[in-house]
Amino acid sequence: MTNIGFIGAGNMGSAIMKGIASSELKSTTKIFAFDPDSAKLDSLAECGVTGCKSEQEVMENCKYVFLAVKPQIIEGVLETVAPFTTSETVFVSIAAGISDEFIERKTISGAKVVLVMPNTPLLLGEGASALSHNDAVSDEEFDVVLSIFRLCGKAAVISKDKMKEIIAVNGSSPAFIYLYAKGFIDYAASVGIDSKAAMELFAQSLIGSAKMMTDSGYTIDELIKMVSSPGGTTLAGLDRLYEGKLTEVVNNCCESCTKRAYELSK
Repeated sequence: MTNIGFIGAGNMGSAIMKGIASSELKSTTKIFAFDPDSAKLDSLAECGVTGCKSEQEVMENCKYVFLAVKPQIIEGVLETVAPFTTSETVFVSIAAGISDEFIERKTISGAKVVLVMPNTPLLLGEGASALSHNDAVSDEEFDVVLSIFRLCGKAAVISKDKMKEIIAVNGSSPAFIYLYAKGFIDYAASVGIDSKAAMELFAQSLIGSAKMMTDSGYTIDELIKMVSSPGGTTLAGLDRLYEGKLTEVVNNCCESCTKRAYELSK
């Protein structure tokens, strides 16, 4: 039986716990959780989660400990759990901008740390999570964590030194996509199209386009060309996007996101 603990039972932490509890891992995993808001733990009890009265209780029962808290409070959490950290503890941090070196400094030398950048679609089991780990984590230990995030969507392994850069690509990108979507839906409303119908159609267009990107075997440039008939409506719209230097705007957006990640990093 693998004991997995969570310090923090907010939206993201709860979604991961529910993903484990509803999967084949349920029979071989026991979940422990602590949150200052006991009501959150009560709501997870029906999923088989054992509520704990303190961070210490989680630490003493679990090898894998998810740090599912905001970056602003993680320092205090680490100072609290440091006395109960052992060489076998595997920390799994989903706090943006927090480095493994910071966790090691605040707990024990040689601490095992897995860093994860998930995104909010994980709440619906459609997450896109980027993972990396430090040298103290074994392949077997990392595979356990990777398998958990694959229950909640897609998961990819990236270099540890690119965990801040990846935030723009998967962690923050849903907000950028929503803003882009808003432009289409607002246009539809401005020309008298029902907003609900427009949202359903555009959302499905995003889903279908994403499937074409991952499953069709075509490059993105080839996919653009497939939709673009000579002299047609798509090219007319693309011309305006090129004039507005859309890809340059996106690049600037990503660079600003990454710059802020470095400013917030610990």
